[in-house]
Amino acid sequence: MNEALHWNVGPELLRIGGFALRWYGLLFAAGFLIGFEIMRRIYRAEGKPEKDLDQLLLWLMAGTVIGARLGHTLIYEPAYYLAHPLKILAVWEGGLASHGGALGVLLAVWLYCRSRPDQPWLWLLDRLSIPVALTGAFIRVGNLFNSEILGSPASVPWAIVFERVDAVPRHPVQLYEALAYLVICLVLLALYRREGAASPRGRLFGLFLVGVFGARFLLEFFKLPQAAWEAGLPLSVGQWLSLPLIAAGAWLLARARRSDSTVAPR
Repeated sequence: MNEALHWNVGPELLRIGGFALRWYGLLFAAGFLIGFEIMRRIYRAEGKPEKDLDQLLLWLMAGTVIGARLGHTLIYEPAYYLAHPLKILAVWEGGLASHGGALGVLLAVWLYCRSRPDQPWLWLLDRLSIPVALTGAFIRVGNLFNSEILGSPASVPWAIVFERVDAVPRHPVQLYEALAYLVICLVLLALYRREGAASPRGRLFGLFLVGVFGARFLLEFFKLPQAAWEAGLPLSVGQWLSLPLIAAGAWLLARARRSDSTVAPR
């Protein structure tokens, strides 16, 4: 068997006194900032008010963090957090769930769109799919720096030993997901650049749901269980939660296929 790669990079980029800049936080913020620039160009190209993006960014950040935190605490460690409810607020201690973050984003975008009839919910979700997929890739690299969301033991040549955890070579599943999300981002960007405002409503978001959560479903087979209570289940919690999102994406794709791709921007 080939000798595994070893990973012993600390989660902190630098520390000044009591302040620590962590790789995860830096990558999380970078995803939002690059995503903001992508959306700024989209808004400019489609004649939407760029000033609205400041409010959209705030809604998205709040929806992502609150949804992801509640998703983790209520799905993966409910017993602990129900016994220690104030710990739910301790986001700095780690613990964010992507499925909860996805639901938080959906709600945040809906709230944002209520007062902006020129930016309908599904129209905006189509376009947000591009930077959200990119941010997901960045977050998974952040998980790598944290030595978390570990893969199952592996003997493949690219297996990694996370020295801060144990001496077992594992699938670098964080990098698998990061690469998958990056590819999805590039596909969505290429489709948007080809179709622009004429893209059938729901196509990009549907492809995002099928691609991201389809990849998540498959890659769960290479992960260690994220919740103690899921042991013995035929599928992991992440897989069960991915199935309705994949189904919703497939429905949106079928709906978009039936629509006229030449309809003027709505």
